Amino acid sequence: MRNLFLSFGGVGYLRPAPGTWGSLAALPVAYGLHLLWGPAALALAAGLVNAFGIVAVERHIAESDDHDPSWIVIDEVVGQWHALLPVSAGAFATGADVLRLWPGIVAAIVQFRQIDIWKTRLVGRADARGAAKGEM
Repeated sequence: MRNLFLSFGGVGYLRPAPGTWGSLAALPVAYGLHLLWGPAALALAAGLVNAFGIVAVERHIAESDDHDPSWIVIDEVVGQWHALLPVSAGAFATGADVLRLWPGIVAAIVQFRQIDIWKTRLVGRADARGAAKGEM
């Protein structure tokens, strides 16, 4: 069950680029959350999934020799939801259909993936730690 959660329903096992697949799989769920209750639902889900994800990753790391398995994509899902929050908030505040803000959605996807792949500066240093929360 934990692996199913960490792989976001098995999406993390898709190849190549499981992180990108995880980010893309996060989109329809983010859309559903936005329709349900706007950015508040998206923010709440991101916070809850992040908290459960940290616990699940810590347990997995404690039981495994692999401290950064590529199939764990729950962090990409949460990160993508965070990147989409401004678009959701803008649509909600103006009463616009969130899909009409597609350039913002595309920008959120591309920029999040770029940061996640390049892992510059603090992100890279935290990721290199191999810990669930990337403690420094």
